[in-house]
Amino acid sequence: MRLTRRNFIGTGIATAALLHAPAVIGQSKPKVVVIGGGAGGATAARYLAKDSAGALDVVLVEANPLYTTCFFSNLYIGGFQEFESLQHGYDKIAAGGVTVINDLATAVDRTAKTVTLAGGQTLNYDRLILSPGIDFKEGSVPGWSLDAAEKMPHAYKAGPQTQLLKKMVEEMPQGGVFAMIAPPNPYRCPPGPYERVSMVAHVLKQKNPTAKILVLDPKDKYSKQALFEEGWLKHYDGMVEWIGPEFGGGAVEVRPDTMEVVVEGTAQKVDVCNVIPGQVAGKIAQIAGVTDDKGWAPVHPDSMKAKADANVYVLGDSSAQGDMPKSAFSANSQAKVAAMSVRGELLASKVFPAKYSNTCWSLIAPDDGVKVGASYQPTPEKIASVESFISQTGEDAALRKATYEESLGWYAGITSDIFG
Repeated sequence: MRLTRRNFIGTGIATAALLHAPAVIGQSKPKVVVIGGGAGGATAARYLAKDSAGALDVVLVEANPLYTTCFFSNLYIGGFQEFESLQHGYDKIAAGGVTVINDLATAVDRTAKTVTLAGGQTLNYDRLILSPGIDFKEGSVPGWSLDAAEKMPHAYKAGPQTQLLKKMVEEMPQGGVFAMIAPPNPYRCPPGPYERVSMVAHVLKQKNPTAKILVLDPKDKYSKQALFEEGWLKHYDGMVEWIGPEFGGGAVEVRPDTMEVVVEGTAQKVDVCNVIPGQVAGKIAQIAGVTDDKGWAPVHPDSMKAKADANVYVLGDSSAQGDMPKSAFSANSQAKVAAMSVRGELLASKVFPAKYSNTCWSLIAPDDGVKVGASYQPTPEKIASVESFISQTGEDAALRKATYEESLGWYAGITSDIFG
């Protein structure tokens, strides 16, 4: 089961983009502005419009008319998905009563309750929901910056970077070296880098079986480690080498111009280098002044309301909320809690106790899928895991295939829930 949409830029989006005249936005309904059209923001906007039955004026601000999901993008790199299947538009969200504006939010005035867009427009809000995903921490990998991303791609914001990395892997010389600089905690999608290693290994096994993969990691351990290590040994024996901080994985410099990786002072030539830098909340959350000294936005666990401002909510990757991973499933779950809270405050509708859930699937090889997940509840201190599960090593092939097929159904289901 796969959701493919090829023709999203049509009259729906064009119409929605025009619906930003003051006559529309200036109506007397309570106003909610949502910044960021991914798993958190698009879900929140859609549910606010749907569940309020038109009683709220909901505006979704997203710079891109097509959203490319980072989740499942590794499967595109591995050849299991078409790129177009990752792309989703906002026509159905607009048809559901949300004013969609394809522009970049550049400023937030929390005193005046306004958002300024790059095009010069100013939006008023009663409640503001921020779900801008991640940005990269400058200087987290010595020698690398966004200017170097065309030579050493991050591919951790899906789109052209994902396509570039796939092309580089497929064009590697025989017997070449693929290096990944893994990110420090916390970061988007904890198993994501290691699923990517698996997908790169799958491609190389077919096209370039003598190639090597180096994973240089600043962390002592990582999500689903035993499952990935078992899978790499089974499917890609001798191809993948993981180097943790004990052996220099945390002391890495890169030289994009010469395609070198320097580990504890020793330079090694590589053919492809995927640099996944340290991460912080999306820039607009920082501009809005709701982030802490670690770069993330602390929120109240029962509502996703920013601790810095009672009129602002922060969802998904940008939030500092506790035990939930930075995943699309988490963002979608958090968005529903936030939307319910916003409706309760603005429309006096019933608010039920918050509950959250998450599952992260990873594909190691064809039909070899694994998963990890949990259910969560708010405590006074944080969103806390109350029950968890994880795939086990040694599972039989039928179960692993069923897990992979479950992930395909999840992707189709959650993108429908997010985008309509």
